[in-house]
Amino acid sequence: MYSSERLKGIDVFVCVADVGSFTAAAERLNLTSSAVSKGIARLESRLRVRLFNRTTRRLSLTDAGVEFYRTCAGVLANLEEAELALHAEAEEPRGKVRIDLPASYGRLHALPAILQFVEDHPLLNPHISFSDRFVDLVEEGIDIVVRIGGADTWPAALGRRFLGMQRLIFCAAPAYLRKYGEPQSDRDLEQHQCISYGATDGLLRPWYFAGAQPGEMEQRVLPARIAVGDGEGQVMAVLAGHGVAQLPTWLVRHHLEQGSLVEVLPQLATDGLPLNLVWLKSREKLPKVSATLEMLSACLTPAGRSDAI
Repeated sequence: MYSSERLKGIDVFVCVADVGSFTAAAERLNLTSSAVSKGIARLESRLRVRLFNRTTRRLSLTDAGVEFYRTCAGVLANLEEAELALHAEAEEPRGKVRIDLPASYGRLHALPAILQFVEDHPLLNPHISFSDRFVDLVEEGIDIVVRIGGADTWPAALGRRFLGMQRLIFCAAPAYLRKYGEPQSDRDLEQHQCISYGATDGLLRPWYFAGAQPGEMEQRVLPARIAVGDGEGQVMAVLAGHGVAQLPTWLVRHHLEQGSLVEVLPQLATDGLPLNLVWLKSREKLPKVSATLEMLSACLTPAGRSDAI
């Protein structure tokens, strides 16, 4: 026989674990910090185990807390799914799903697919944001992200699907090449005007070159004539004839087909960073999340659309 006492404080515990503080959890739950703190204390007393390590500067789960969180997060996700199942057409994706996309790639490739998906599923309410920074899905309450690059290992709480590798090429505008000539080797690039990606910290992103051994990758930072912190901005600078840039094919394919950009040094074209679809495992069984994941996976892989990477 199950006691309702076992459910008390579970939602508060999961929220505190998700956001990392009593204060932030109180704001999200519309409670006082004192009520949240007392709720966690009562839960720990009932379980006879400490769930959080508390210091004056941070709050973190204990080993027991991590295991308990995994179970509780799954239970809450199952409850949400059960509530959705009470509605008619329970398998129809419905409700809010939060998605974060890389800025340029997201606008050009992922967003059109999502908008078409919404057209087919009118009960779905996607909340879409664009950023190129690291996103903590748990802390920020995001269901799904698409990311170019990422860690070699991923937290156990996250699911990941590899979508493919970017193909990086060197390109320039015909007017620039008529004026300055076409580079014939990677060393020639040092004598050309380069348009690089400039991060917000003021550092230039490196350019990628194939290494001496198969599978090896060499990174070099070349002097930049112009640094732009946005892929579409880089393309604008290249189209205006300001120099040579290394750009992913998904970003310049249309311009190459039109002839407004020309590929140079094709022998140096190489794979860049991986494209990944990442999501919270605790929510992957919800129809709104699982359906969106399947759609993005189908649309953003080479099998779904040849110009995806």
